[in-house]
Amino acid sequence: MKTTETPAPVPAESGVPVTKTGAPDGNPAKPKKKEGSVLNVFSHGMLILWAFMVVLPLAWAVMTSFKSDSAIFSSPWALPDKPHFDNWARAWTDANMSDYFFNTILVVAGSLIGTLVLGSMAAYVLARFDFPGNRFIYFLFIGGMSFPIMLALVPLFYVVNNMGLLNTIHGLILVYIAYSLPFTVFFLTAFFRTLPTSVAEAAFVDGASHTRTFFQIMLPMAKPGLISVGIFNFLGQWNQYMLPTVLNTDPDKRVLTQGLVQLAASQGYKGDWSGLFAGLVMAMLPVLGAYIVFQRQVVQGLTAGALK
Repeated sequence: MKTTETPAPVPAESGVPVTKTGAPDGNPAKPKKKEGSVLNVFSHGMLILWAFMVVLPLAWAVMTSFKSDSAIFSSPWALPDKPHFDNWARAWTDANMSDYFFNTILVVAGSLIGTLVLGSMAAYVLARFDFPGNRFIYFLFIGGMSFPIMLALVPLFYVVNNMGLLNTIHGLILVYIAYSLPFTVFFLTAFFRTLPTSVAEAAFVDGASHTRTFFQIMLPMAKPGLISVGIFNFLGQWNQYMLPTVLNTDPDKRVLTQGLVQLAASQGYKGDWSGLFAGLVMAMLPVLGAYIVFQRQVVQGLTAGALK
């Protein structure tokens, strides 16, 4: 008669509790470890330092725009005794910031719309269709990103002058569009490649044309990418100084960056520093407002390809 032998107990691993039967416990106790705590503290500290370095100058400029000229030099870090709103009114009217602001809105709005429309169409074709010269055209756009604008100022001046577009709003719009297209095409080409092709194929099966498929189906799907590249182009075009200085010498058609330089140059004779800071804050507010409103869409557009 055979007897059943008791199985030998399983040797317990180090740190794993064992039951009475000799089997390892199913719920081993995991020692608590602070992994990466030093790295987290360092990264958070750097982020706090960077935020402090960015926010402090902005807050100081806003605070100074409400102070008098004497208070700016006597107590530069103190809060204003009372808000001097006349600084903003003086900068808006006497320094012609209203005209510069209006000109800038016209130029940036026209160039931003043209850049997004032309850039999205070119990027869609390069991302979705294979034809001879596809990669060559794509690398031409990438090469345009690496070409310094300083080297093109002199020939660009003569080209714009020969076309009769010098010192005009629409001429500056066309130059801004050409300046922003390489980055726009590069960014949107990568974004269109992440979109599913099944939706476009279904539209073609239903009889939709390429134009209708692009504007009614693919372009709405690319909304996060359009918003992201639109914000980047808006920042670059709003703060552009070199191009309007060379191509826009008419005092009545100056943009904000030219107006701020003119206002700063006049401080040597008038000493209106409070008006200068008010004009500076006026130029910053649209950029800050645009990023605060669309910051979630910017992050979605930048991470859409990684999350695909």
